Amino acid sequence: MRQNRLGTSAIVVSDICMGTMTFGKQCDKSQSFRIMDKALDAGIDFFDTAEVYPVPATSDTAGLTEEWVGQWMKEKNRDSIIIATKVAGAAHGWWNPPVRGGKAALDRHHIRKAVEGSLTRLQTDFIDLYQIHWTDHGMRAEDTIEALDELVCEGKVRAIGTSNENAYGLMKSLWTSDLCGLARFDTIQNNFSLNNRRFEDEISNICIQEKVSLLPYSPLAGGVLTGKYNDGNYPEGARFSRYLQNKQPRIKEMAERFVNDKSLATTAKIMVLAGELGIDVVTLATAWSKQHNFVASTIVGASHEDQLDPILAAVDVTLDDETLIKIDTITKDILYPMD
Repeated sequence: MRQNRLGTSAIVVSDICMGTMTFGKQCDKSQSFRIMDKALDAGIDFFDTAEVYPVPATSDTAGLTEEWVGQWMKEKNRDSIIIATKVAGAAHGWWNPPVRGGKAALDRHHIRKAVEGSLTRLQTDFIDLYQIHWTDHGMRAEDTIEALDELVCEGKVRAIGTSNENAYGLMKSLWTSDLCGLARFDTIQNNFSLNNRRFEDEISNICIQEKVSLLPYSPLAGGVLTGKYNDGNYPEGARFSRYLQNKQPRIKEMAERFVNDKSLATTAKIMVLAGELGIDVVTLATAWSKQHNFVASTIVGASHEDQLDPILAAVDVTLDDETLIKIDTITKDILYPMD
């Protein structure tokens, strides 16, 4: 499997990353271990988690995914595995995470408590990539960056990154790091798929110019690009089938952002194209995601190890110019399906 560098750090990773947010909700421990084993056997050496996983996050399950990843990793060669995790963002933002008494923040105090908790649950003395799960533009950027820089200097963290960030926030953070002589974000983890190409509007150019690697999550648009929600289908147990019935407005709104008339129409056209190419639509979507010069590793998810087969098939797929033009035509005809 191809290896790519994370930003300008010393870390290189497989160009497919195994996401773990389903571990603890959509799949049990034994299933989670089988997924990670299959991923590792296939050449995936990069695993992404977070202190609030699994999702939807609750106070009784937050941190469970990290615990399972740590237990699984204990039987492996730690130095051969690249582990990424995240500190929850501010509690007063778009969502209040169920950690640290409902008062999560991105200052030194909370970042210290978060990283120590993650290290304990992961049963390791260092984290390869430590990321801000979502940012707080209302606070001083240097307060967050200084705390992260200390962790890098102490060897608890090898590299740092951000997530769910916009162009202003990314440049503000990079400028702060350069001005103050602090560690720089080497990665940004944002939603990016054939159903959500917003990243290409502005932030991709920042990544190219500033040498920050995108780690796209949800390359299958939360499973929508598999086609399982088309034709009025809401499969039992599927994430958005459950989310649409959730009583929390935020959860339901998220589901409606992913599953709507425009996203389903785009998906239908992409499925036709995949059929013409003779490949699984999952393979097509994954190959497209990792075929960008600003992408280091595409984060995939699974609730069963068999779901990895069409994803892994994308390892050897390079889409030709004609196919890329056809994809561009589809996504220009139906602009911003998840907007």
